[in-house]
Amino acid sequence: MIKAVFFDIDGTLVSFKTHWVPDSTKRAIAILRAKGIRVFIASGRQLLAINNLEDLQFDGYVTLNGGYCIVGEKVIYKHSMPSEDMVSLVRYMEEQESFPCIFVHENAFYINYTNERTNEVFRLLNFPQPPSLPLREAVEGEVFQLVAFFTKEQENAIMAAMPHCEATRWNPLFSDIIPKGSSKQVGVDRMLDYFGISLEESMAFGDGGNDVLMLKHVGIGVAMGNAGDEVKLAADYVTDSVDEDGIEKALRHFGVI
Repeated sequence: MIKAVFFDIDGTLVSFKTHWVPDSTKRAIAILRAKGIRVFIASGRQLLAINNLEDLQFDGYVTLNGGYCIVGEKVIYKHSMPSEDMVSLVRYMEEQESFPCIFVHENAFYINYTNERTNEVFRLLNFPQPPSLPLREAVEGEVFQLVAFFTKEQENAIMAAMPHCEATRWNPLFSDIIPKGSSKQVGVDRMLDYFGISLEESMAFGDGGNDVLMLKHVGIGVAMGNAGDEVKLAADYVTDSVDEDGIEKALRHFGVI
């Protein structure tokens, strides 16, 4: 019996076309909650940047790709970036090459500068544009995730400057950089432990590269029809796209609703 369902946001709960949650998904989540099944967010977004779920209610939030987990007002887990990697990154960006980067803190996020690439992503995701700060100011304090706007070809050189971190990419225009040991899989485990639910009783939906470990890990992993091939191969089941009622159809397929 499924007792917990985890949902990615962009491309899973929320359509890239409309920027909102389809009515079929809202109905499905309402049925899950009425049956006493816990529902959770599992996203790369920071809580402050979750602006597209309307009035939907969730039992907990796995944010920042598993690096920051929240139930109500309680933070049940957090894992920040190593300070030595932040120092190394600043040195690299000042001496080698600069690129736009969102520095995500516990209760704020900043960007060093914007360009056409960042503006395209903000439009695609209906993402709130962060305030701009000079690089050395944006990196001050505890940083939990970077949203770094560099290409796949640039990735190896940049990540060599951050040996205690790793990049996960679900869009060709940017990577989410997180500390090693963080992932949505880790966040799922923390949330299940908190609520006393077994892994076998969990289910997850996703469409991006940062969902792969989570989909492999849970009891039932479902890839959206709009997911990439890597994600579909990691899943137990491939449903229709977010715009074709994929979540509702998969939940009915497995008899969860």
